[in-house]
Amino acid sequence: MSAQWNLDDLYTSFNSTAFLTDVKKCESLKRRYSDLVISLLSSHIDEVASIEGFLKTYIEDITLLRKLSTFGHLTFATNSKSQEALSLKAKVEQFISELTSPMVAFKLWLKEVNDLTPLADQSSFIKEHYFYLMELIKSTEHMLSSEEEILISKLVATGSSAWETLQSKASSQLSYEVKLPEGTRNMPIMAIRNLAFSPDVEIRKIGYFSELSAYEKHAEISAAALNGIKGEVLTLSAMRGFEAPLDETLYNSRMSREILDAMINSMESYLDEFRRYLKLKSKLLGNEGALPFYDLFAPVSDTDRNYTIGEAHEFIVKYFGDFSPELSQFADHCFTSNWIDFEPKEGKVGGAFCSNIPSIKQSRVLLNFTGKLKNVLTIAHELGHAFHGDRIMSESILNTSYPMPLAETASIFCETIVRNAVLKDADDDLRLSILENSLQSATQVVVDILSRYYFEASVFEARKDHPLSVNELKELMLTAQKKSYGDGLDENFLHPYMWLNKTHYYATRNFYNFPYAFGLLFATGLYAKYLEDKAIFVSKYDTMLKATGKMNIQEVCALMDIDPSSQLFWDASLKKIKEDVDAFEEIVQKKCR
Repeated sequence: MSAQWNLDDLYTSFNSTAFLTDVKKCESLKRRYSDLVISLLSSHIDEVASIEGFLKTYIEDITLLRKLSTFGHLTFATNSKSQEALSLKAKVEQFISELTSPMVAFKLWLKEVNDLTPLADQSSFIKEHYFYLMELIKSTEHMLSSEEEILISKLVATGSSAWETLQSKASSQLSYEVKLPEGTRNMPIMAIRNLAFSPDVEIRKIGYFSELSAYEKHAEISAAALNGIKGEVLTLSAMRGFEAPLDETLYNSRMSREILDAMINSMESYLDEFRRYLKLKSKLLGNEGALPFYDLFAPVSDTDRNYTIGEAHEFIVKYFGDFSPELSQFADHCFTSNWIDFEPKEGKVGGAFCSNIPSIKQSRVLLNFTGKLKNVLTIAHELGHAFHGDRIMSESILNTSYPMPLAETASIFCETIVRNAVLKDADDDLRLSILENSLQSATQVVVDILSRYYFEASVFEARKDHPLSVNELKELMLTAQKKSYGDGLDENFLHPYMWLNKTHYYATRNFYNFPYAFGLLFATGLYAKYLEDKAIFVSKYDTMLKATGKMNIQEVCALMDIDPSSQLFWDASLKKIKEDVDAFEEIVQKKCR
C-alpha cells in the first residue's frame, strides 16, 4: 500500500497512447454532433430511435470527457504547478462547450414530444432514463436561446472557470515565513493551517496569526476572483429568470425552499447548544470566557494519539464491518488498491475530497493526513463518498449525478458508524476525545456552515451594487461569524479571511454550504433508523443510494420514511447532537472540579 494514489487506470501519463487517442477523439465532437442533430432531430417521425441514438452517443462522449477531466483534476490536486494538468483542464472545457449547442437542440426537440410515457413503454432504455429526460424538459423553463447558451458556455471558460483556477492555484502555492520556537521556517499554507491542531497553545497562536498574515498577501487575488465569479452568477441567474442565485441552487438541487427553511430554522433554534459546547471547551483549555478561534481545533485530551496510515486502515475496516461486510471489504479495497493520496505536501490542494470515476468504476480520495483521530474520521467520511459512488455506478452515467444536499449522506453516515462504534466501549478520556472530535465536526457543519451561508447570501446582495473590497469581504465574514457563533467564540479572535480558504465559494456551484448541514442531519436521522432495525435498513439504504441520481430530494427521503419538509425531523437529529453536548459537559465538569 502506497501513501500516494495511483492514476494508471485512468492514464499512465499525458504522453501515453491511450490519453492522446482519447484527446484526438474529442477533437471531432463538433462535427459528430452536427451530423447527429441533422440525422436525428430534424423530425419526430421515430422519436424512440431519435432519443436512443442521441443519448447513447452522448453517454459515450460524456463518459470519456469525465475521464479526461478527472485525470487533469486529480493530477492538479496533488501538483498545482502541473502545466499539463492546467492545459488539459482548458481543453476539456473547450470540448464540453462543443456539446452545448447539440444539447440545447435536443432539449428543445424533447420539449416538442407530446408525452414521454408511451415512449418509455416501448423502450427500456428510455424508461431507464425517464427521470433524466424529464429533468431536461423541465430545464427549458430557464433556458436562454441556443445562441446565448452557446456563448455563455464559451465565456464561462474564460470567466468564472478561469477565476476559479487562478484562486485555487494561487492559494495552494501560498507560503509564509513562520517564526516557530525552533526557528523561522517557510511553510506552505496547509502546513500553517495544521498548526491549529497542535497541543501547544503557543504554536496554535503562531499558526493563527501566521495564517492571517499569509492571507493578507493573497487577499486581493481572491477578492478579484470572488467578485468575478459572483458577478457572473448574478448576471446569468437573472437572465435565466431566477429571483436570486439561491433559487437557482435549490432548483438544481431538486430541493424545495420549504425543506431548506425547515432545516435552517431548526439549526438556528439549536445554536445555543453548540455555543454551550464551545464555552465548555474553552473552560477545559483554561481560557476565561469564550473560545478564541485559534483554540477551535485544539485537542482536549492526550488520548488523541497519532495513528499511522496502517493503523487507520485497520481501524476503519474493523468498524465498517459492524455495519456490513460489504462496506468493510470495499474500504479495504480502497486502501490496498492505492486509491488514496494521504499526506500533505507542497503544491497539493488543502482539505479532503473523493472523486468517483464512472469510466473505470473506481474512486480516488485525497487527504491531508496528519495522524489524528479526526483524520481517521475524515478517511471514513471520504470512503463513504466512494461507497456511494460504488453503489450508484451500477446505474447509467446519466443517473449518477445526485444533488448537492444528498452528496454528504453516505460520507457522514460512514463517519458516524466509526465514531459510535468507538464510543461504545470508551473510558472517560477516550470518550472526551471522541466527543470533542464529533462536536468539533458538528459545529463546523452546523454553526460554521450557517456563517458561510449567511456570508454568501450577503456577498450576493452586496455584489448587485458593486465589486466588494477586501475590507468589505472581511467585515461581511466577521458579521456572519458573530451571528452564528454568538458568545461561543471570542469576538477578539475570529477569522476574517475564512472566505479565502474555502474553495466552495469559487466553485461553479453556489451555496455549497447548506448541503453539508443537510448531510450531517439527514445521516444522523438515518443512523437512528438503522439502530431501530439493522437488518431491514441495510438493503433499504443501498436502494436509497442508487436512487439519489434519479429522484428529487423529497422522493429519496420518502424511501426511508422521512419527511424533510418537517422541522420535527431536523429537530430530532439535532437533539442527538445535544445529547453529545450533555455527555461532553458531564466529563468536563468532572475534570474541572
